[in-house]
Amino acid sequence: MFGCGYGVGGYGYNNFTLYVVLFILLIIVGAAFYC
Repeated sequence: MFGCGYGVGGYGYNNFTLYVVLFILLIIVGAAFYC
């Protein structure tokens, strides 16, 4: 994945933050289309 070095310590944590950002973005887009 991309984002090596981001987050705390920068070891494997970047994947978690990436998925969280994608999930939040999906919720925002879903809410925008749903309403």
